[in-house]
Amino acid sequence: MSAFRYQAARDDGALVRGVIESTSTSDAAAVLSARGLYPVSVEESPTPDTWHLSPRISAQHLATVFQSLASLVEAGVPLEKALRATQPLATGKLGEALERVGARVREGASLGTALAQEHGLFSGVTVGLVRAGERGVGLDRALQQAALQLEREAETVAKLRAALAYPMLLAVVGTISAGVIMLFVVPRFVALLSDLGQALPVATRILIGVSATARRFGLVIGAGACIGTVAGTRLIAARRAVWHGWLLSLPVVGPIRHALATARACRTLSALLGTGTPALAALQIARDAAGDEAVGARLDAARSPVAEGGALSNALEATGAMTPGALQLARIGEGSGRLAPLLAKAAELEEREAERRLKTLVTFVEPALILMFAALVAFVAAALLQAVYSLRPG
Repeated sequence: MSAFRYQAARDDGALVRGVIESTSTSDAAAVLSARGLYPVSVEESPTPDTWHLSPRISAQHLATVFQSLASLVEAGVPLEKALRATQPLATGKLGEALERVGARVREGASLGTALAQEHGLFSGVTVGLVRAGERGVGLDRALQQAALQLEREAETVAKLRAALAYPMLLAVVGTISAGVIMLFVVPRFVALLSDLGQALPVATRILIGVSATARRFGLVIGAGACIGTVAGTRLIAARRAVWHGWLLSLPVVGPIRHALATARACRTLSALLGTGTPALAALQIARDAAGDEAVGARLDAARSPVAEGGALSNALEATGAMTPGALQLARIGEGSGRLAPLLAKAAELEEREAERRLKTLVTFVEPALILMFAALVAFVAAALLQAVYSLRPG
């Protein structure tokens, strides 16, 4: 489907403008006529810039907004009034975006189209659920599903941050401490030893050499590291699928990423299939929601067998898009006619498995960081003490 900009007249003679998604200009005009509008001009909209950066909005903030919309729409409040009533809950960039969405809806655009025009602020899963609701399964139900999806996403992100907080803090504090020792403590000690003019132990000479290098070329090394980081980030962005595929092949990180991507895809498929979205469209949206380009490519490859009439679980198994546990539940769900709820269960189990694996990894990372920095401090202390004990009275 393509986006078409239109100008149409209402019954009272007022002109409205907006964007609508359709397969052709004639179909777009027919949709406008069905909405009680009289098309004046309908033309295809240019594709928006793909590099446009969207502001980062927390999933919990988005969930609160969609929960409010769902409650108001379910109570029978018209969508335009529901959007206006929800605006006080949306602060900052989200409030501005919601105001623009409300303006598009008042001009005749559907809520799904209005959300999709916010340059990725609202995820593909959210937009897909809203569009499924507008197709006839119920907008209030779709908004409720979107709110639940966002709440689960916020909960998962919070758990990941909590698990990684201490190792990151330990790494930062340890790095700063090592920098202080090398840049300030060791040079002062060297100044004291240089006046004695005696030979120093090998460990002390190594420590002094490292300290001198850090002081002399520290800015150059830091600038090189920054340039390398920027270049590496751009290279990864250009070849994201290859990078994600390599991460999936790692022995420890790979299973965690696969489990998390499977959980996102299963939850998305569950929500969309539960609202009546066709399997092909649900797979397309799940591809974007997986958060992993390699897994997304496998989900995209599964669309061809499904389009030819194959079972969804068989297509997912053939492409390796999901973990074995999730595939087993999907196969059982297809056979029993309970695919959506069992996919939701699979998402829950995979999130727990990813959390368990991550906690296990952190359990090993924390003592490893402690031992690494302890070894560094021990080496510095040993080098300085060797220098002191090697001094001979003059």
